[in-house]
Amino acid sequence: MSAAQGHPKEIRFDNGAEYEEFMGRWSQLAGDTFLDWLAPSTGLRWADIGCGNGAFTERLVQRCAPLEVQGSDPSEGQLAFARTRPAISGAPVRFQLGDAMALPYAAGAFDAAVMALVIFFVPEPARGVAEMARVVKPGGSVSAYAWDILGGGFPYAAMQQEMAALGAPPLWPPSVEAARLDAMRALWAGAGLAQLETREIEVQRSFADFDTYWTVVQTGPRMAPRLASMAPADVQRLKDRLRERLGADANGRITYSARANAIKGRKPA
Repeated sequence: MSAAQGHPKEIRFDNGAEYEEFMGRWSQLAGDTFLDWLAPSTGLRWADIGCGNGAFTERLVQRCAPLEVQGSDPSEGQLAFARTRPAISGAPVRFQLGDAMALPYAAGAFDAAVMALVIFFVPEPARGVAEMARVVKPGGSVSAYAWDILGGGFPYAAMQQEMAALGAPPLWPPSVEAARLDAMRALWAGAGLAQLETREIEVQRSFADFDTYWTVVQTGPRMAPRLASMAPADVQRLKDRLRERLGADANGRITYSARANAIKGRKPA
């Protein structure tokens, strides 16, 4: 899920199927806890900003019985994948290209606006949050969750750390600090939102074995270029270090934890 279109600092995800394995499953794990916390009413009109391949959009449809969901993202490849999700077919969902800093929606068009794993990709996060506040009606909800990258909560933090130790740190999103809880609070308050609440979300995901984990992690759009730039011997060292660090259970499965920061607030009536 990237959030800005045509911006020089943009990070793009264009392969919806690869993104599903790399991040979509993580997004839904965190999204379930996030939606439990939001406890939204049914029959709402939602704006899903930076919806990517529809991983979180699908959860909205399955769990929240929305009256309408409008998903926007700068990647047509991601949106094409989103449209193929079984839960989306026949649901009141529409996807379109869009920039998080200039949303293609009228003011007050929605009951709720959400960013799932997006805020750190927005080159100017304050503009993105202001846009979410603009498109919800008075009393509407504005919320987000994002990996606590600076706090080591990214799902592939171990990979990042081991790459850095070998002199090949992966690229971070352009607005990585925006995912800190205090930064989120400041952004939401700056957009005039009230009744602010924050929380941390802890999730775990298991992989069948280390080789499965290694295959998935290589599809990351920020991981792949760094891996390609490394000498083959260093790549092998990286694999060996990760295999030892992550360990495996008696069945060979790898289980890894991640942590996201979440925030919710309302537009004053």
